[in-house]
Amino acid sequence: MIPPSYSRDLALQLNFMHGRALRSSTDGGQPGTLTARWPHSPPGFIWICRIEDRYSNVVCILNTMSSSSLWQRFQRYFLYYRDLGFSIDISRMKFPDDFFAKMQPKIDKAFAAMRALEAGAIANPSEKRRVGHYWLRNPALAPTPEIRTEIEQTIKRIKTFAADIHAGKITAENGKPFKHVLLIGIGGSALGPQFVSDALGSRHDPMDIFFFDNTDPDGFDHVFEKMGDELAQSLVVVVSKSGGTKETRNGMLEAEAKFKEAGLQFNKHAVAVTGVGSDLDKYAEKNGWLARFPMHDWIGGRTSVMSAVGLLPMALQGFDIDDFLAGASAMDERTRTQDATQNAAMLLALMWYHAGNGKGDKDMVILPYKDRLALFAKYLQQLVMESLGKEKDLDGNIVHQGIAVYGNKGSTDQHAYVQQLRDGVLNFFVTFIEVDKDRRNPAIEIEDGVTSGDYLHGFLRGTRSALYESGRESITISIPEANAFNIGALIALYERAVGFYGSLVNINAYDQPGVEAGKKAATRLLELQKQARAKLTDGSEKTAEEVARSIDADPEDVFHVLRHLASNDSHIRVSRGDEPADDRFSYTG
Repeated sequence: MIPPSYSRDLALQLNFMHGRALRSSTDGGQPGTLTARWPHSPPGFIWICRIEDRYSNVVCILNTMSSSSLWQRFQRYFLYYRDLGFSIDISRMKFPDDFFAKMQPKIDKAFAAMRALEAGAIANPSEKRRVGHYWLRNPALAPTPEIRTEIEQTIKRIKTFAADIHAGKITAENGKPFKHVLLIGIGGSALGPQFVSDALGSRHDPMDIFFFDNTDPDGFDHVFEKMGDELAQSLVVVVSKSGGTKETRNGMLEAEAKFKEAGLQFNKHAVAVTGVGSDLDKYAEKNGWLARFPMHDWIGGRTSVMSAVGLLPMALQGFDIDDFLAGASAMDERTRTQDATQNAAMLLALMWYHAGNGKGDKDMVILPYKDRLALFAKYLQQLVMESLGKEKDLDGNIVHQGIAVYGNKGSTDQHAYVQQLRDGVLNFFVTFIEVDKDRRNPAIEIEDGVTSGDYLHGFLRGTRSALYESGRESITISIPEANAFNIGALIALYERAVGFYGSLVNINAYDQPGVEAGKKAATRLLELQKQARAKLTDGSEKTAEEVARSIDADPEDVFHVLRHLASNDSHIRVSRGDEPADDRFSYTG
C-alpha cells in the first residue's frame, strides 16, 4: 500500500506549489530548491506526494499508474481463452509500448524453430535428437507412422494394464489386489508424477502412491514405514530411461532387499518404464517382471510426464489420462498461433525476457494460490532451470544463461518471504497461479457472506496490488479448477514457453551437460572411496593427507570420504587430533 503520508489529493496542489517554488527561486529562498527536483510525469502516470516543512519541500514518488490507466492496460494485456477458461494477465509487467515490435525478429525466429521441432527436426543438436513431447498428446503430429503407432499403442497398453490391476485380473503374489504404488525414479522421472498426484489425488483413488526420488537410505526407510505392513499388496514402478541412473538403481535394489526380507518375490510386483534395450529393460525381461513400458529416445525426463513415465502412475491412481492429454493438446493448439499477443506461451517467454533483460537477471517466483499446486514451483524449477541454465549458446559463445525459480503457495507465503518480495531486494518477478473454483464440496461461510475461498482470492489480489505499488512486476495465470484437463494445459503452457524462451536467447533448451558432469564427478568420488578404504586395511592409523599422498588424490576429497566412512562403516574408526585435519583413521576388521 502507499504510505499514509503520501496522498493522491496532494497531486492536485502541484500547479500551485510549482508556481510558489518558481516565485521563491528569484530571491534564493529555501523553497526554490523545489524547481531543481521537479518531476516530469510520463504519460499515464500520476505523482503521489507529501508536503514537508510547510511547503519548503515536496517529496514525490512515481509509483503507480492511475486506476483508469491500469484498467486500460489490463484490457490491452489480458488474454482470455474463453473455451478453456484460461487467462494470462501481463499488465503488471512494465515493458514499454514498443517492446513487442522490437522483439518481433526474435519472435519470428522462435516460432519458426518451434514449427521445425514439432515437424521432427533435430531440435537437440548436441545430442542429435528430435524433441517430441508435443506428439505425446497428439500422435497425429508424429513425423513417422512408426512413432505415431508407438505412442498410441503405449497409451492403450497403459489403460489395459491399469484396468486389469483395478479389476483384480493382475494381483499380488498372495492373490490379493494391489493397493499401493511405489514409484522409483529421480528428477523428471519422479517429479512429474509427484506433482500430478498431489494436484489430482484423493482418498477415493483405487491406489495410493509413494515415491523413492533420491538415494537417501533414511528416506527409503521413512517411505517403508509409511507403507506399513502392506508391502505384499504394493506394485513397484521403476522409471529410468537408460537403466543406469544410480539413484534409481539404488532405490530398486533397496526395494528388492525389502521384498526379499518380507519373503516376497520382487518380480511379481515390479514394472519397468525404460528405454527399449536398456540395462533396466534387459533386467526386467530376464527376471520376469509384470510389464515393461517404453521411454522414447526423443523425450527428455523433464518433459516426460505425458509419456508412460506420468501416464502409468496416473492410470494406476485412477486419474483421467485422456482428459490430461486433451488439456495439453488444447493448450498446444492455442499456443501455435503466430500472433504473439494471442499466444499465452509466447507472452510468458517474452515476459521472462523483459524481466531479466534476456539474461536471467531476475528470479522467477511462482506463487500458486491452491494447496493442490504446492509442488508446481518445484516442478517448474526443474523444467525451467535444467532447460535454460546453459553455459554456451547455439553458436558456441559463453553466455551463462538461465532463470532461477523458487516459490511455495499462497497465502502461506504472505507469512514467509512475501515480506522480502514487498520491501527487499528487487531481484525477481512473480507469477501468481489462480484457480477459480474454490472447492468441490459446498462452500461454508466463515463470516457473513464470506468464505475461506473469498479470503484466498482476496489475499492473491491484495498481494498482487501491494507488490505492484512497491514497483514489483507480476504475471497472473488463471485456470478454472484443478482437474486433469487444466493441469495438462498448465504443464503444456510452460513446456512451450520454455522452448520459446530458449529460442529467444539462442540456447539449446533440451540437453543437460551440467547434470552429466555432476554424475561423472560422483562416480570418480565413489572410486576414490574404494581406494581410500583399501589403504586402511593394513591396520595402521593414517591421516587424510597421508592416505591422499598414497593414492595421488586431493586431500580434501579424501578427508570427506574418510569422515563419511567413519560415520557409516562400523569397521572404520577415527582418533581425534588437535585439529580436524589431524584426525587419524583406521580399519578394525
